[in-house]
Amino acid sequence: MIVRSFKDIEGTDRHVKAASGTWESKRIVLAKERVGFSVHETVLYAGTETSMWYANHIEAVVCVEGEAELTDHETGKTYSITPGTMYLLDGHERHTLRVKEDFRCICVFNPPVTGREDHDKNGVYPLLTEEV
Repeated sequence: MIVRSFKDIEGTDRHVKAASGTWESKRIVLAKERVGFSVHETVLYAGTETSMWYANHIEAVVCVEGEAELTDHETGKTYSITPGTMYLLDGHERHTLRVKEDFRCICVFNPPVTGREDHDKNGVYPLLTEEV
């Protein structure tokens, strides 16, 4: 059994800040826990825009605070994401989040991330693995 809090991982190697400066993520469950998924609390900052494409991962996102506009580049549809709203990137959709007010969300990734990932120039997380 593992018990930890997001507060416990502040300032550790599990607390990742994007090179772009648009978000930070506390990665509470990682690939090294070997449970088949990872869990993160991510905050995207008000007034920022982040384009992403999880070509190697499926991601579920639940907004717990703030507001953002989500654009699905595959369909052109735009959605308002507010607390209690979930979106699931089950088709590896290219998407952009335009953050209206600091946006805090809980994210689940499959396959799990290692904790070292940041978006590349295409908005993709590389598929990194943990050594056994």
